[in-house]
Amino acid sequence: MDTRGRHLLVEYHGCAEGLLDDLAAVEALMNRAAVAANTTVVASVFHPFQPQGVSGVVVIEESHLSIHTWPEYGYAAVDFYTCGQGIPEEAHAVLREGLGAERAEVMTIDRGLALRGRGCRVRAHVAEGSDGTVSYREPAPSESAPRPAARGEAAP
Repeated sequence: MDTRGRHLLVEYHGCAEGLLDDLAAVEALMNRAAVAANTTVVASVFHPFQPQGVSGVVVIEESHLSIHTWPEYGYAAVDFYTCGQGIPEEAHAVLREGLGAERAEVMTIDRGLALRGRGCRVRAHVAEGSDGTVSYREPAPSESAPRPAARGEAAP
């Protein structure tokens, strides 16, 4: 079994405040994003916070999507891990548009590499501006360095 996957950590800024407090709308958007990413939805659980905000997770056969919203700041944090043939970047496109985000910061991490003698690796760190600008941040050496060999294990 191939354990490799991609993990997107996304911060959305300047989102539609009313939407971020609408549990049904956020849940529907997250499920739509999972389908757009070519993944199979198993279940979803969402919870409203008082006085405002929503947290939830969409369980997919390939792993999960989660979201936490702060309407008072126009901010949402999304976590999307998928292995297999899922396309998390498609989910990001659906979410950015659906949330009305002015800006997004996306970190893409390759995971499941330990079986190949490596740890997680930051593939990309991108900031997307409201004017369509994109800036790339180079991963720090510690973010992309191979993990040290465990006791009794050959070095990678």
